[in-house]
Amino acid sequence: MATTLSTPSASSERSAHPAPARRSGLTVLILCFVTIIFDGYDLVVFGSTVPAILEYPAWSVDAALAGSIGSLALVGMLLGTLTVGVLTDRLGRRRIMLGCIAWFSLCMLLTFFAPTVEIFAVLRFLTGLGLGGVVPTCIAMTVEFAPKSRRQIANAVMFSGYSVGGVIAAIVAMNFLAHVDFRWLYLVGALPLVTLLPVVWKLLPESIAYTAARGDTEAARRTAGRYGLVYTDIVAEAPVRDGAVEASSSAAPTKAGSSLRELFTRRWILATILFALANFCGLLLVYGLNTWLPQIMRTAGYELGGALGFLLMLNLGAIVGAISASWVADRIGGQRVVITCFILACASIFLLSLNLPMAALYALVAVAGLGSVGTQILIGGFCATYFPVRLNATALAWSLGVGRIGAITGPIIGGVIASLLLGYQVNFYVFAGVAVLGAAVIALVPRASRS
Repeated sequence: MATTLSTPSASSERSAHPAPARRSGLTVLILCFVTIIFDGYDLVVFGSTVPAILEYPAWSVDAALAGSIGSLALVGMLLGTLTVGVLTDRLGRRRIMLGCIAWFSLCMLLTFFAPTVEIFAVLRFLTGLGLGGVVPTCIAMTVEFAPKSRRQIANAVMFSGYSVGGVIAAIVAMNFLAHVDFRWLYLVGALPLVTLLPVVWKLLPESIAYTAARGDTEAARRTAGRYGLVYTDIVAEAPVRDGAVEASSSAAPTKAGSSLRELFTRRWILATILFALANFCGLLLVYGLNTWLPQIMRTAGYELGGALGFLLMLNLGAIVGAISASWVADRIGGQRVVITCFILACASIFLLSLNLPMAALYALVAVAGLGSVGTQILIGGFCATYFPVRLNATALAWSLGVGRIGAITGPIIGGVIASLLLGYQVNFYVFAGVAVLGAAVIALVPRASRS
């Protein structure tokens, strides 16, 4: 009998190379959420420790110097964010995330050992460099791996990790600050080095849009299928040639800065500038309040525990308010919701300057949390969904980078007002005015012209 030769069947090939297990975009959301928790903890812990730093006799720090130190981390974030905006095209979002987590965790560990205020200040700056790349990368990854109809709410849930980190920082400070050296609180920020980083390395995928832009469309399609996404939805707006996403070649990287140049073309330049201004206003409110609210309330006559309680309420209000507002934004659009939240911020912050009962003050601080931290979350989601996927990481990095000037300005304003003895109410008047400006800027953002 003749022997029949056969070729390997498709089923045998599949058994030899089994398809990877199906995953959900929820995996990416959770990883980014936990990363942002540590980001929020790191930055809010400084505001929690400001009263202790001002009273630490070995360093002799006054209010103006404390404000400057608070801004140093934000200067680092400015440089880190702008750098990431250029490097994303070349390195990809996964590498950026891993590098930033390792960097800021190591710097927080070194901060625990800071012997002088000068070294402490330098380490705050270096920590900011790592933190600068985390926020735009987390937003871009969360939005890319979320269902199209739930991008705003997915971003809000992820970014609420910032406020969760702030809540943790406030609780840790309320329970331990009176009993230990304030530097112990910074040691908590080093935990990602041994907890989060290995998990992110194992589970975080590379961006589908980045992989496709590098020319590896097959890998991009596999990643999209693995996470239950429609590949064409992710790359539909990328330049196309011969039915494939255009890239210089599979071996040559995309030119660094190409996305940034496109943001300043006639089609996108107005929105690019306005989102940067909106982030300036939002971040000034976030970092101005998170840095100085405990000390402002102490100046108003409240004990340390009560003053830190206001910081706790600020971040709790941001968590509940931002998620609720983002649910609405997915249904009626982000622009109107952001404008409304800025207006709520103006009203609540202004009313904090009045001598009101404690319950009313706590309620107003919670609303201010929605209007400051919550609004900043909404701006990020609005920006990420406004620009096409190929541009949104760079658009976020650019607008957040420029917006960091507002973050730098917020702590400085609080320090200057405190040092000039202008009265704690002046802080609230200035922050309320910034909220009005933010609402006006968002109102000017043109309707997205892309199909």
